[in-house]
This record gives sequence, C-alpha cells and structure tokens, in this order.
Amino acid sequence: MQLWIMVVLLILMVGTGITALYVKDLVASVILFGALSFFAVLLYLVLNAPDVAFTEAVIGIVATAFFIAALKRMGRWASR
Repeated sequence: MQLWIMVVLLILMVGTGITALYVKDLVASVILFGALSFFAVLLYLVLNAPDVAFTEAVIGIVATAFFIAALKRMGRWASR
C-alpha cells in the first residue's frame, strides 16, 4: 500500500513539474510550483520524515508567496 502511494505521488510530482515548465501563464506556473511542493510534503510524510516535510512546507509556502509578490510587483500576471 505504501509503495503504491509513493508511486502515485512521484507521478504527480513529475507531471506537475513538467506542466509548470510548459504553461504560458506565469501565475499558473507559480501555483503549480506550490502544488509540486505540496506533493513533496506528502511524499516525505509517507516516508516517515515529518521534520523534512515541515521544512519543505515552510519553504514551499515562502517561495510561492515571494514569487506571487514578485509577479504582482512587476505587473506580469501573464506572459505576453
């Protein structure tokens, strides 16, 4: 059961990462980056590493917030 969950999370992480690279909307790309971080947190929890999961959650939230703030400040909510 645990192996199945890890495989599904890894597939979701790879799919989210590739999608974040090819999407044209910058805000959507940042949101997908946040989702990738969330899937990493779930994977670390499945692997019984709650300290690493907590660290990844904090870094993912801060990085996503910084990216959104930078996009808002630059006025680049979408690619041209």
